[in-house]
Amino acid sequence: MGSFSIWHWLIVLVVVVLIFGTKKLKNVGSDLGAAVKGFKDGVKDGTSSADAAAAPTQQVTANKTADANTVDVEAKTKS
Repeated sequence: MGSFSIWHWLIVLVVVVLIFGTKKLKNVGSDLGAAVKGFKDGVKDGTSSADAAAAPTQQVTANKTADANTVDVEAKTKS
């Protein structure tokens, strides 16, 4: 009496499919799989901190020359 038989689980599965539909269940499954994969990649990247320390860092610098399409304006206060 404590466990459900295969027939109980099949009925529950049919009810869930009827309520949510197969397309929505497929989308939920793929979203969950992508989240798990992203979490695993994040954990893997966190453990390889020695590789990240060896990678060269880049510094973003401002481009001093103006593009031909760039317009330089100055805001003025309304008096």
